[in-house]
Amino acid sequence: MEPFKGQGGIQMLLTAEQEAQDIVSNARNLRTQRLKQAKVEAEREVTQYKSQMEDEYQKSISETTGSSGSNVKRLEEETETKMKNLKQSTSNVTTEVVDMLLKYVTNIKT
Repeated sequence: MEPFKGQGGIQMLLTAEQEAQDIVSNARNLRTQRLKQAKVEAEREVTQYKSQMEDEYQKSISETTGSSGSNVKRLEEETETKMKNLKQSTSNVTTEVVDMLLKYVTNIKT
């Protein structure tokens, strides 16, 4: 206990306290730097993820639009074919219907 007596002991305690404060201060600074670095890394990852999702979205939109265009074309062709078939069948039946109507209209019942 001899070395802690008087001014020498107080000076050693002050020095130790200063060293402890420096250690704590350095730890806080390192933690702050690491938090800033983590924030930058997170922002970079978010930007990269957002870009990736945007690319996938644009790709899906282009695929959907492309297939939609081909579906529209296919449906138009099917519609045209069905319309032609209906016109042809009506033209075939038209003469029969006209003849049948004329027969009933001109047939006089007494």
